Amino acid sequence: MSFETTFNPHSEQAAQRRDAMLARIAQLRALEDRAAQASARSAPVFHQRGQLLPRERIGLLLDPGAPWLPLCSLAGFLQDSKDPEKSVPGGGMLAGIGFISGVRCMVVASDSGIEAGAIQPRGLEKILRVQEMALENQLPFVHLVESAGANLMKYQVEGFVLGGGLFRNLARLSAAGLPVITVQHGSGTAGGAYMPGLSDVVIMVRGRSRAFLAGPPLLMAATGEVATEEELGGAEMHTGISGLGEYLAEDDREALGIARRVVDQTGWQARPATPAEPPRFDADDLLALMPPHHREPVDMREVMLRITDASDLLEFKPLYGAATVCAQAHIGGHAVGLISNNGPIDVAGANKATHFIQWMCQLGHPIIYLQNTTGYMVGKDSEQTGMIKHGSKMIQAVTNATVPQITLQCGASFGAGNYGMCGRGYAPRFLFTWPNARTAVMGGEQAAKTMQIVAEAGLARKGIATDTPEVQAQMKNQFDAIVQKFESQADAFSTSGLVLDDGVIDPRDTRAVLSFCLDTIAEAAQRQPRRMQFGVARM
Repeated sequence: MSFETTFNPHSEQAAQRRDAMLARIAQLRALEDRAAQASARSAPVFHQRGQLLPRERIGLLLDPGAPWLPLCSLAGFLQDSKDPEKSVPGGGMLAGIGFISGVRCMVVASDSGIEAGAIQPRGLEKILRVQEMALENQLPFVHLVESAGANLMKYQVEGFVLGGGLFRNLARLSAAGLPVITVQHGSGTAGGAYMPGLSDVVIMVRGRSRAFLAGPPLLMAATGEVATEEELGGAEMHTGISGLGEYLAEDDREALGIARRVVDQTGWQARPATPAEPPRFDADDLLALMPPHHREPVDMREVMLRITDASDLLEFKPLYGAATVCAQAHIGGHAVGLISNNGPIDVAGANKATHFIQWMCQLGHPIIYLQNTTGYMVGKDSEQTGMIKHGSKMIQAVTNATVPQITLQCGASFGAGNYGMCGRGYAPRFLFTWPNARTAVMGGEQAAKTMQIVAEAGLARKGIATDTPEVQAQMKNQFDAIVQKFESQADAFSTSGLVLDDGVIDPRDTRAVLSFCLDTIAEAAQRQPRRMQFGVARM
């Protein structure tokens, strides 16, 4: 059964929704630009040293005009400062998937224009996440390193302990047969020295690269020994004596050129993609489909029509569990299954989704979840008809699906609906968020009302009247505080700052992002890395 659009992009309601979405997108771009500007303020120092800024390095490393998918660009937002006007997102590093000499790679660069590239807590989570993505999608890992290491003034023991996972993942990548290539643009001290140490190929820059377990100040404090930085860990020493580096470059540009040649020699170039027929409806409509407050119904098939090849949908069980929408389609030439929500997930919807997930696993088609739900249905009827067991059945299907899964949070992502629709806790290959999306155990007003009912019942048990002005004022203050707490944490920029997604995207870019991810997944399925028991050991 084919679905035809009923959406009017010229209505007053559409205009209001479009303006609200565009305002959020402008805010997103301003935050990303704030990080770029903060880094660019170091340009005079970098250029005086003959160095390129981190974003300039990435620009020279990547193939001109090729797609680039930035990841976790809001990591750390509101974590360095609670003032949204002062917080600088990014986690102190840049990350994304792009093409180097025709090879799709995971690229990570220290944003050394900010705090000398010191690793921030959410930056650590960011790099751990993208390392896992590289492993799962069989991507070479290219690391542009220039980091002051951990900021000792902001030292936290959990960061030190969990930071070991960064080095563990480098070993796992190499052992999985995935090339790990490091360009050491600047310092790598203490634990940072293990970044090149656990790489398959290391490129160093004369006079700039440094890698040592203890720099001159720590060495003197620990042993009393006096040594220069070059003697301890300079580029010439490591490429000529210790063997930590394979290639010695004269400057950043030459180092990046060598990196491109190294990647080119892997022979991992992808096959040319077959062009797919575009949707019949304008992607700009996606700006106006979603209400900013999620209290108005949305037919998510309208979203599907604007991201799928030729806007051609084959809906699965359209008359059964109608609030849960399942459909087969193609995106960028890839056959996919789509699951979304036009309301809460009821018993029929949970059973329908479970059936559809298993059908996609049998066909070997990736599943894309378009989240827009307040959760699983509650109430006497739902409980008596087995909502818990049927919802659990759907969660089991999501958990154990044998095909790649991609999640896009388009609207509400509340309660267990976040779980059943493959939220972050269920390890989708990729998870992106629209700027208007909200994630929470429940809405702020629902949470506040729940607590109000509980509080009133508690006072009643104690024989305290709840209708006095004093009690009512206290209840009102508590209600407002709970709403504010829930609403601020549910915001898409706040959750992205906690690295609970892989990035916030412009809705108009949805098809391009999904196509890019599906291409990445398809390439991973075709690649046959030569797996080893151990990573490449440095000699």
